[in-house]
Amino acid sequence: MTKRLAAELEGIRVEVPSNIPVMLIREIDDSRRVIPIYIGEAEASSISVALSGVVPDRPLTHDLMLNTIAEMGGEVVMVVVTDVREHTYFANIHIAVGGVERVISARPSDAIALAVRAEVPVFVESDLMDKVGKSAVTADETDEEEILDDFREFINSINPEDFQG
Repeated sequence: MTKRLAAELEGIRVEVPSNIPVMLIREIDDSRRVIPIYIGEAEASSISVALSGVVPDRPLTHDLMLNTIAEMGGEVVMVVVTDVREHTYFANIHIAVGGVERVISARPSDAIALAVRAEVPVFVESDLMDKVGKSAVTADETDEEEILDDFREFINSINPEDFQG
């Protein structure tokens, strides 16, 4: 069994120009590496709703799941992002029921949506972080460089005639 690293949801961003939501899971310790995970729009929306504190009139799917777990005497204890295989990430939801901990395999986006709602800790297996984690400095520099490259490309592609009415 590998070591678990404490982590947190840094946020959801939309990758430009593809408009694909990316969930950023950041290591809490000093190295603060980040794992970017592409997720679906519905899951991104669900996580964003939970983060905003908005309580919908009727439970959304992740609220329903959390309510069902509670009604059956269970409690979400933690979420662990465990692995990536062929660009697909895996996570486990740890649920305590009657003094016994059960582990349920899930997509990381669903697991994080539950963790945000249940206010439970998030962990990442150290092997996974070593494999795919990006340093915060490298990730930020890459994003900034990509933005500058896109801007330079745009500037080089425009002509004064483009602004004539």
